[in-house]
Amino acid sequence: MNGGDEVVAAAPGGPTPPLEWKFSQVFGERTAGEEVQEVDIISAIEFDKTGDHLATGDRGGRVVLFERTDLKDHGGSRRDLERMDYSVSRHPEFRYKTEFQSHEPEFDYLKSLEIEEKINKIRWCQTANGALFLLSTNDKTIKFWKVQEKKVKKISEMNVDPSKAVGNGSLASSSNLSSPKTYLANGGGPDKSFSCLSNDISFPPGGIPTLRLPQVTSHETSLIARCRRVYAHAHDYHINSISNNSDGETFISADDLRINLWNLEISNQSFNIVDVKPANMEDLTEVITSAEFHPTHCNTLAYSSSKGSIRLIDLRQSALCDSHAKLFEEPEAPGARSFFTEIIASISDIKFGKEGRYILSRDYMTLKLWDINMDSGPVQTFQVHEYLRPKLCDLYENDSIFDKFECCLSGDGSRVATGSYSNLFRVFGSATGSTEATTLEASKNPMRRQVQTPSRPSRSLSSSITRVVRRGAEIPGVDANGNCYDFTTKLLHLAWHPTENSIACAAANSLYMFVSMASKFPPKLVQASNILFKNGRTYYKQMVEQNKHHVQELPTIEKCQTLAKQLFYTRLASIPVRYEAFWKEVGHFKNAIKSKEELNVENAGLVALFGVECFAWFCGGEIIGRGFTFTGYYVHYKI
Repeated sequence: MNGGDEVVAAAPGGPTPPLEWKFSQVFGERTAGEEVQEVDIISAIEFDKTGDHLATGDRGGRVVLFERTDLKDHGGSRRDLERMDYSVSRHPEFRYKTEFQSHEPEFDYLKSLEIEEKINKIRWCQTANGALFLLSTNDKTIKFWKVQEKKVKKISEMNVDPSKAVGNGSLASSSNLSSPKTYLANGGGPDKSFSCLSNDISFPPGGIPTLRLPQVTSHETSLIARCRRVYAHAHDYHINSISNNSDGETFISADDLRINLWNLEISNQSFNIVDVKPANMEDLTEVITSAEFHPTHCNTLAYSSSKGSIRLIDLRQSALCDSHAKLFEEPEAPGARSFFTEIIASISDIKFGKEGRYILSRDYMTLKLWDINMDSGPVQTFQVHEYLRPKLCDLYENDSIFDKFECCLSGDGSRVATGSYSNLFRVFGSATGSTEATTLEASKNPMRRQVQTPSRPSRSLSSSITRVVRRGAEIPGVDANGNCYDFTTKLLHLAWHPTENSIACAAANSLYMFVSMASKFPPKLVQASNILFKNGRTYYKQMVEQNKHHVQELPTIEKCQTLAKQLFYTRLASIPVRYEAFWKEVGHFKNAIKSKEELNVENAGLVALFGVECFAWFCGGEIIGRGFTFTGYYVHYKI
């Protein structure tokens, strides 16, 4: 299932056991034969920093939010929590929260250019006062959204006739409505009729005996998405990346030739910090493909290029960062250059690790892991679909060679993942000595590999200056294991949960969630067991060598039975001796208590030690009897 791919070079950290993945959830699953609409295809996926919310964007300009429910649904009585140990088997589960229209199709009349509503990127911002904030962008415009719960308030009671009340809200009848013969304190009588100024609400003929104010009560809550700011007219080319800064105040946006720095509070001004546009466009040799802020250093960011290089820049050096602090690129092997070399070397996505030391990059054929302290080359290279190399000509003909696959890292940095064709995605272990390389399918049976044939979405109206291609036939092929692959079904977008081993990936209009069946023990315990397993054979040999004089040369059944009988009857014969010794110790303890005025420090210490020993045995028995708990209760903490 690994397609004969291999992992080369070394990796940071220690090896961890491979994960076993299983299907968890699916949203928007299409039925057999259902045609996928272009506007429903997912184009962006992003978890927030806590992992409690997930956002997706599609080609129709919609943003859909999901919230985690497994942490909320385990409330209840204490007895219910005692009966189930959900903390061991729990895995992230999400449900639909809300959706809103982020972008609409536009037309640039000055350039005669149609601007798609497709969401290119989504980035979560810091939450405040229970509200969610996020950035979304299409090719030209970035928007800052606030999503907040609002309580709907309605009038629940009023001194009016409910049969004639048709106002705003739900108007219930009052129990104090009087009969026609009731007289008011202000002189009203049954022969007088009072009506409201409005034709919708009228008083009864006899008036109302008492004055009561309307009561307003809160009913259901609704989620409202409001666009706080719009950042527009700052990019001449299509925006390919946005990234939040760790300071919580600024973010960057990148297109093919420029990177701009924005303040979240200022939408009409941005600063151009990177500009690779030459004076003569004929001299253009590479473009910016992706950009990302360092997760902890607010002055550092990295951006990748179409030549396969990554540049690390420091914003403290100058206002316009024409020069880079570090350059990461892999030397080209002599004699390996071909027509497709530069095309497949173009980096489509980069991601920083959680601590910011490592950068993961994805080009067309490989995943590469870079150490920012070592710019001589990647510390790891993972072959994603090496079996496609003989098919590069066909991939160029059908335009698939320009597909932009995303990549992601696990929260602990021990694994990386990226997508491929036939709705497959691959998970690699990035720890030193790890050989983990798992291929999964975005379906309810992730270990099954099949060819799906939905209608191919039409090509995006991208005006990227890097794409001048031809379109040819789209013919499925066969990989190194004889499994069919289909270029029309590709898994471009995926995201890893920030704290748990859970992956969300998009297959056309469907969002699939997968969780790992990893060890339920703590990571340190797993690491310790790995060390013991690795060194167990050596220790075993040393122990046998040191105690070989106790080993019987011919371990027959008769000898083993004889030795067992000797041990059993020797222990049995020592019971009277141990019994007498115990009562002697008890008698000595009684005598010491009787003559307590003659006790010295040494004897008092022995008495105290004996008492502590008895109490320890008692406590040990109680703990074992209560199921290895101190109180006999299983208490689960809800986060």
